[in-house]
Amino acid sequence: MPREATLRKYSEPVGTAVPAFGGGDPPFPPKARAPVVSNARLAILMFIAAELMFFAGLIGAFIVFKLAAPLWPPAFQPRLPVEVTGVNTAILLASGVAMHLAMRASKRREPRAALVRWLTIAALLGIVFLLVQGYEWVRLIGYGLTLSSGVYGGTFYTLIGCHGAHVLGAVTWLGLVLARARSHRHELSAETVDLCGIYWTFVVALWPALYALVYL
Repeated sequence: MPREATLRKYSEPVGTAVPAFGGGDPPFPPKARAPVVSNARLAILMFIAAELMFFAGLIGAFIVFKLAAPLWPPAFQPRLPVEVTGVNTAILLASGVAMHLAMRASKRREPRAALVRWLTIAALLGIVFLLVQGYEWVRLIGYGLTLSSGVYGGTFYTLIGCHGAHVLGAVTWLGLVLARARSHRHELSAETVDLCGIYWTFVVALWPALYALVYL
């Protein structure tokens, strides 16, 4: 036996197995990569996509009825409050700006007071929007525009009412986030604010299109 082989044989620790092929330790498992989009964010985006298809169906039905009618709005039907609703549209858009500022404050880790302030403004403006819409609905019903008034009343209350329900849901969600932000006993992650902000942006961005289609 050559001298080098003999030295290598007796220099190996007792009980150490010599690998048959290649040798060396097994490779480390690859590091888990962070997902590009979190599961929660993906879920809210998929939900909004479904909501867009839902409203697309309602808008399509409204357009079909509007184009098929010889006169729209029909004769002897009350006219919609274009001016008041225009101001109300500006109020809802302002709430979207406040929500955007709240999201930015959360991402930049600004003092919690700034986050609470912008969330409060967004929530209050959303509530004002709902109150004005409710008041105008009461007036329209008093003038005789109801669900049983025909296609005009039915499509109006269905389309605008569905959006109002979504705004109510967004305000409720925003209220829960605001309560958590005001409580110093709980941490509030930037993603929590972002998810609420994404949905709020959706209901705010949808409204100008509905206003132009239905009221103008």
